[in-house]
Amino acid sequence: MDAWVPGLIALLALLFAGVPIAIAMGLVGAVGLIVIIGPQGALAMVGQTIFDTGLSYSLSVVPLFILMGNFVTRAGLSDELYAACHAWLGRRPGGLAMATAVACGGFSAVCGSSLATAATMGKVALPQMRKYRYDDSLASGVIAAGGTLGILIPPSVILVIYGVTTQQDIGKLFVAGIVPGLIGILCYMGAVRVVCALDPEKGPRGPLVPMAEKLRATRGVLGIMGLFVLVIGGIYVGAFTATEAAGMGAFGAFLIALARRALTLRILGEILAETAATTTMMFAVLIGALVFANYVNIAGLPDDLTSFATGADVPPFVILLGILFVYLLLGMVLESLSMVLLTVPIFAPLIGSLGYDLVWFGIVVVIMTEISLITPPVGLNVFVLKTVLPDVPVGTIFKGVMPFILADILRMVLLLAFPVLALGLPTLMG
Repeated sequence: MDAWVPGLIALLALLFAGVPIAIAMGLVGAVGLIVIIGPQGALAMVGQTIFDTGLSYSLSVVPLFILMGNFVTRAGLSDELYAACHAWLGRRPGGLAMATAVACGGFSAVCGSSLATAATMGKVALPQMRKYRYDDSLASGVIAAGGTLGILIPPSVILVIYGVTTQQDIGKLFVAGIVPGLIGILCYMGAVRVVCALDPEKGPRGPLVPMAEKLRATRGVLGIMGLFVLVIGGIYVGAFTATEAAGMGAFGAFLIALARRALTLRILGEILAETAATTTMMFAVLIGALVFANYVNIAGLPDDLTSFATGADVPPFVILLGILFVYLLLGMVLESLSMVLLTVPIFAPLIGSLGYDLVWFGIVVVIMTEISLITPPVGLNVFVLKTVLPDVPVGTIFKGVMPFILADILRMVLLLAFPVLALGLPTLMG
């Protein structure tokens, strides 16, 4: 029996027993390393992993982008963003739902968290859609699906973790997510249009808004647009690195919150504490995943997978489809960060050996993770939305997300058929 098989079985057993994934991966990885290289070597490797992760310059992006998102949320920019989208799109059939998809994409551009996007837009958008008698399944479905854009449209914490794990350029990963993110928004708008064409009662037209009011509403989102251009535009033109961009973004969001009089000493303390707690959780999962990755690498799992793939009499595309199917299955029982950290160290070397670009694969992984966030039975965005909207049944939300899952599958097909959709902009960076 290969050395990695008992470890994989033990990890799955611990996860199904309810052990937190950070502890499960770290424990299995440490014990596996002790068995393979002995206690002294294992403890040295685990200690070095913890030390290197805690002092990683690249990973300083994570708390800074989380801090930026927290400042933006407290500044109330989500309300202005939704109001602007509502003004421009609300008159169309299903227009408020379309506005919600666009607003989710815009909020994702300065937030980076799918859960925060879904929770925030749930509070902002659902009351408005109910006011105009939108069906609860469509209203809650578009919020849950739109929230998934938070981990793809840059800045994305998941893309940072993927970049550090696979040693890919984080700036290129951010830029690679722009076009697929925009396609995602368009696909969600298309899904809303189809739903409303089949049943117009699910998304009635909103009121006609004068042009002057549209322009006035648009002025309210100049701050969020400026912040996105500062962060991503600065990376794209090479003005600063991803880490420097994160610092600039956090400082810009702080100034916006300050200018809007949304900060007090108490609120600032809450923002910093929330940022520290979220960062600590993510680093704990990351360290556990890296220890587990060291174990499976030494045990030979990536080499075994590569040998199997090169020896199999099937095209590389078939292997890729098999990996995507594994992501779909894992997404039903794991949340996004855990799934990425568990699988990427195993699959990335295999994908690289098959000749696929790892920046492109990162976008593919994130989109599969997006689908998992709204896929039953453990669609995490659905349950987060349920806590924000306790009067909406879970079944109603899952029913509402089905058209958007189909839209995500369409986007995935486009990305598989045309990799340039992800790689075009990063190629221009040089």
